[in-house]
Amino acid sequence: MFRLLLALPLAACTVAVPELPAFIEAEIATGTEGRCHGRDITPAVIETAREQIREPGDGPARYRTIARQRILHERREVLFETLCPPEFTPAFVETLQRALVTRGFHPGPVTGQLDRATLDAVQAFQRSSGGPDSPVLSLASAQRLGIRALSPDQLEVMNRR
Repeated sequence: MFRLLLALPLAACTVAVPELPAFIEAEIATGTEGRCHGRDITPAVIETAREQIREPGDGPARYRTIARQRILHERREVLFETLCPPEFTPAFVETLQRALVTRGFHPGPVTGQLDRATLDAVQAFQRSSGGPDSPVLSLASAQRLGIRALSPDQLEVMNRR
């Protein structure tokens, strides 16, 4: 009985690590020096050109259409720095949701849960601001939203202006 009473107050002091959706956790890899990276695949850009070719023969002109495709840009994998999963606490997610609401990207309520609406809002924000087209929050996007501190090097560059 004595042990049970001691365990209850300690359990209340632990910080809950939120569960990330499985596909988000799969897209985050921990690299060297404990930094985490997200992964995005950019689609290939294909151009289709149609050409009219005259059929040989006498009589009225007859044409057929030939379509030719060429790849302008190959698809490629893009890696970007992101926050590591333990940093996505309910308090951080609430802050993220408020920042997205302020900028007109999050239509849902502020819940502190990394739900589908929040992930869609993150992807829309990143897409509009030139970041990765991914629901995984990049470190640069978190800094643009003002919810993650800038590095000393970034601060130095900003102070030079």
